[in-house]
This record gives sequence, C-alpha cells and structure tokens, in this order.
Amino acid sequence: MSTNIAKAIVLKLASTALFAVMSVLVRWVGDVVPVGQIVFFRSACAILPVVAVYAWRRELAAAVRTGRPYGHLGRGLISALGMFLNFMALARLPLVDATAIAFAAPLLTVLLAALVLRETVRIYRWSAVSVGFGGVIVMMWPYLDLANLVNANSATAMVGAICALSGAFVNAGSVIQTRRLTDSETTSSIVFYFSLICAIVGLCTLPFGWVTPTPAQFAALVAVGVLGGVAHIILTESYRFAPASLVAPFDYAAMLWAFLLGFIVFGEIPALHGYVGALIVAGAGLFVIWRERRRGIERVRTSAVDGPPVGK
Repeated sequence: MSTNIAKAIVLKLASTALFAVMSVLVRWVGDVVPVGQIVFFRSACAILPVVAVYAWRRELAAAVRTGRPYGHLGRGLISALGMFLNFMALARLPLVDATAIAFAAPLLTVLLAALVLRETVRIYRWSAVSVGFGGVIVMMWPYLDLANLVNANSATAMVGAICALSGAFVNAGSVIQTRRLTDSETTSSIVFYFSLICAIVGLCTLPFGWVTPTPAQFAALVAVGVLGGVAHIILTESYRFAPASLVAPFDYAAMLWAFLLGFIVFGEIPALHGYVGALIVAGAGLFVIWRERRRGIERVRTSAVDGPPVGK
C-alpha cells in the first residue's frame, strides 16, 4: 500500500481520541460496575466491529486460522490481566495521571526486550528508560503517602497508582508476546484472539458478582467495547500508510485528550507533579522512538553500501 503520511497521522490521532473516550466511559462506570464485567463488555463488543471489518475485507478466514493457539492464549491472558489493572487504575486516579503512568509501558518494553528477547539495548535507550522511570516516580510520589493510609481517598489513590504501574509492566509483556506471534501469525488473528480470550476471562468473573446496569450504564459498557474495537482497527490501519517510527510519536496525543476530557467531564485539573512527570515520560519515550528511527536509517544506508547478501 502506498505511503500517505497525512492519512496515517489522522488515523492515529483518531484512534487515540477514541481510546480516550473509552477511558472516560470506563472511569464513569467503574464506581458501580465490577471490573471483570467491564473487561467482558470491552472485549466481547469489540469483536463485532473486528469481525465486520475483516469479513468485509474477506480476511475473516485469516483471522480465525492459527498455527499457534497456545501463543494466542498466553498473549490473551497477559492482555486480560493488563486490562484489569488499567481499568482499576482508571476508576481510582485522575484520567490524565492514569494515562501518563500507562505510558511507562514502551520504556518497560525496552527492558523486557533485553531480558526476554535478548535484544541488544545500547546506552542511549537505557538512559531513556532510566529518565522515564524518574518521571513515573514523580507522578506516583504524591500517591505513595504511607503515613496517610487511614484516609480512604489516599488508600484508594495509592491502589490506583500501583495498578497503573503494574498494568504498564503487564502491557509491556503483552507487546513482547505480540512480537513473538508476528513471526508467523497475521495481524487479524492476533486482534481476533485477543478480544475473544479477554472476553472469556471477563466472563469467568460472573460468579464473583456482576451488577445489573441501568440503561445508561449498559449503553456505556457497549460503547466501551465498540469504541475499543474500532480504535484498535484504526490504529492498525494507521501503520499501513506510514512507517511505525513516524506514526508512533502521535501516541502521546492521548495525554492531551486525557487532560481535556478529564477537565470537561470530571472537572479534574492535574497537579504540578502530573505535568512534570508526564513531560519526562513522554520525552523519554519520544527519544527512544527517535533513536530507533535513526538506527533504522543507518541500517538501510549500511545495507545499501554493502550490497545484498550473497545468494539473495
């Protein structure tokens, strides 16, 4: 498919906006609806647009076909755990703080890539990871008030911050597992089995207590799934029209959406630590992306100078 940078950027920004609206709805219902029930609706209702799009493209058979069912199962279980943690954080933290802490995931992916995939990680990326963690600590510091745990609000916020950071770790693990699957699996199958397995995991929480939602809450739960599914599809599409290194930095528009929607819907105004920490994390993440883009360009130039391998 031909390169269309403007279209790629528009699609990426649209996907971040849809995910932000989804987060607002999760936060809104999170006070009354159990997190397992939200995970079920997020995943089950996301299957509808995913199946519709792939059926329209005549790629549904490719979405269902797989040679690595256990790989999908592992990735789905990891992703389901990450979804639980992210939704618990959204229900307990200001929207922009939960979003910003979640952006530690790309930095943690660098760490796990070195430990699990044995990728070579040089000093530049290690430096960015270290600085990024400093930003996370800045954001979490006000929530780690151990002397004030008797205050219910402080305890709730601390749990939310821990869930957000734990979710970032788990989501980084999901990225690593996804990288393994892309060696042999199609994007459509990865997306389909992700939604299916997460829906089943969410459904398994039914015996532990679900609530009967009001019509407005039910509509919000369905919208969480549909928006998540559509956003996932649009996100994937954005990478069809431009290189990943060019599109990826626009992920950080999610922080702007979170700030705007948090203020408009919930009246949240981030404290100074939120701004400072978010800027540090975003700066570290953008540096990693920039560095990877530079290395990719250098590899292409080296390959062009050296010529193709013998026999190719």
